[in-house]
Amino acid sequence: MNGQTEIDAVFLDALPDANFIEGEFSTMYRYVPMTEEAARIVNAWTYPQPYDFYNIGGEDEGIAELLNGEYYSVRGENDQIAGFICSGHSARIPGAYEAGIYNDPDCLDVGLGLRPDLTGKGLGSDYVKQAIEFLGKELGKSKFRLAVAAFNERAIRTYEKVGFRRGEQVHSPVSGVQVPFVVMRLTESG
Repeated sequence: MNGQTEIDAVFLDALPDANFIEGEFSTMYRYVPMTEEAARIVNAWTYPQPYDFYNIGGEDEGIAELLNGEYYSVRGENDQIAGFICSGHSARIPGAYEAGIYNDPDCLDVGLGLRPDLTGKGLGSDYVKQAIEFLGKELGKSKFRLAVAAFNERAIRTYEKVGFRRGEQVHSPVSGVQVPFVVMRLTESG
């Protein structure tokens, strides 16, 4: 073991709340329950157009949402925050309730966000695979569902590479405007 690996191993052992996914990935991520410090960092992220749709914004509201117990910060190289994941109600959109999308209790709703400067660099598939593997193990689920803005073909292609399948299209309000979303599902068999 080289010196850096030993330091990492000691550091990782000292983080009881950190969870790791092992495999052959270009970057190994670890998942830590969202802290206030991490929430403030994530809340301040700004995405370029047209992805500015994903800016969390709203100092108090955004931070409160990120600290509701359903979010994890995703740590990458040098323990930098690479993104976040969420599950359950935090990953759901209002418009999908009326359409009956959330009637399958065996399906875990997931949400994922990658730090703005890391998007569009080919990291998405590994990021999504590891997040799904972590959430599946952590929460004992093998069926996953997410909703993605219909305009975000880049994310949709990434989810399809991982095995998600396109499903229903629903509309949900975002900043007072009805926005189309694509519901996607992943099961053990893909």
